[in-house]
Amino acid sequence: MSVSPGTSPRPVARMQASTQVDGSQGVAANPVGLPVYVDLDGTLTYSDLLFESFLLLIKRNPFYLFACLGWLLRGRGYLKAQIAERVALDVSLLPYNDTLLSWLREQHARGRRLVLASASDRRLVQQVAAHLGIFDAVLGSDTTLNLKSRAKLQAIQADAGDGGFAYAGNAAPDLAVWAHAAEVIVVNASPAIVRRAQALRTPTMVIDPHPVPLLLTFKALRLYQWAKNGLIFVPLLAAHELNPDRWLMTLYAFIAFGMCASATYVINDLFDLASDRAHPRKHKRPFASARLSIPFGLGLVGTLLPLSFLLALWISLPFFLLMVLYVVVTLSYSARLKQIAIVDVLILASLYTHRIIAGGEVSDVVISNWLLAVSLFMFLSLALVKRCAELEFMNEDGRTTAAGRGYRTSDLQYLISMGIASGFVAVMLLALYIDRQDNGQLYPHSDILWLILPLMLFWIMRLWLKISRMEIHDDPLLFAITDRASWVVGFLAASVALIASIGGWK
Repeated sequence: MSVSPGTSPRPVARMQASTQVDGSQGVAANPVGLPVYVDLDGTLTYSDLLFESFLLLIKRNPFYLFACLGWLLRGRGYLKAQIAERVALDVSLLPYNDTLLSWLREQHARGRRLVLASASDRRLVQQVAAHLGIFDAVLGSDTTLNLKSRAKLQAIQADAGDGGFAYAGNAAPDLAVWAHAAEVIVVNASPAIVRRAQALRTPTMVIDPHPVPLLLTFKALRLYQWAKNGLIFVPLLAAHELNPDRWLMTLYAFIAFGMCASATYVINDLFDLASDRAHPRKHKRPFASARLSIPFGLGLVGTLLPLSFLLALWISLPFFLLMVLYVVVTLSYSARLKQIAIVDVLILASLYTHRIIAGGEVSDVVISNWLLAVSLFMFLSLALVKRCAELEFMNEDGRTTAAGRGYRTSDLQYLISMGIASGFVAVMLLALYIDRQDNGQLYPHSDILWLILPLMLFWIMRLWLKISRMEIHDDPLLFAITDRASWVVGFLAASVALIASIGGWK
């Protein structure tokens, strides 16, 4: 049976006749009598419990990274045991392979002995087995033994005895076990591993991995969020600066900030695996669903972050320091601050404003206090839009709290009031700024600027009206990018500012 990736999001099981390599019938002809030993990481679940628990540990305290290096010197089994001892992994939220799990439940119902055999720490393996309720026994690593490859084979042979066994695995270390298995089950493996397994024994079942299109990587990097980094150009626009050298340097800064922001979004997603999996929509994110692996995400971070820092350092030392500050605040937000009510939205608003400050530094443009004040209150309103959208959907789903956040659905009416007030304060500050531009150098026709105020009021009030109607999901930026009315308002506001500034550009 074969189904193309586009027709079904789930892996497809391909059933094949069980034969020996020489063509004779193997013992798998009567599989009910064989115990099935099932690998966990990458097989029963698409993720890896070592990486999952490691991220939980580092999120709690980044300095544990140095402790992990010391534990690793004493062996991988010791490392896994020390990490498992210090974290509480919610195994109910792991991305299980539904195709394999359904087959295992059928075998369990038929009375077949099932054993969960994993290189993960035994305590975590037992938690998974207890959660699923279909395994008769577990085999796992401990402080002295890393149950992988030949070590796993020996443990399985000791447990199975001379009667033979079936084994379900997915990776190169499993080849040592498949070489002695009477029944080979290949799950979520690369084509190369499938071919190597077939060279040992014809598999009785192959469960294909789910496809990983390139577009999924772009989604993980959230390239659409680079629109936020366009704020770096605001100081140039506000100062009516036409110097091409300053614009070029700011463009480099935009690219550096984009790579840095994409890296921090990946880190945020890796830290938020549990809360994203409990979210009604975020559970489909590439890392939460394990469509992209944790090591791949760490590789993206290890590539993008150094590149962004090198480019920032080439631009200027002050800009580099601002980038470092952005990363420190963002990581603190991802690890802890996002869980503190009110503090999280203030941090988000400040990170938006931080981009404007960075743009002023790169372009050597003095940023007015008016611009910073208007920006802070406007971005605070947008940050509250994001939180209120999440709480609206939580309330619709009958939940009282937002996963990984410090809010309750009962806070919604107060947050809406704060958000609307922040947006109106931003408009008021802009009105005061316009009032001071009478016949100014930047805006010789400043009276025309008053037309921007009703446009801003319309956009803000419409935004919050759509929140009450649950027509905005989680991200107001994505909404603005795809909303035709927002584009019209933006175009009209830019046209008004341009007309008012005729004669005021340098």
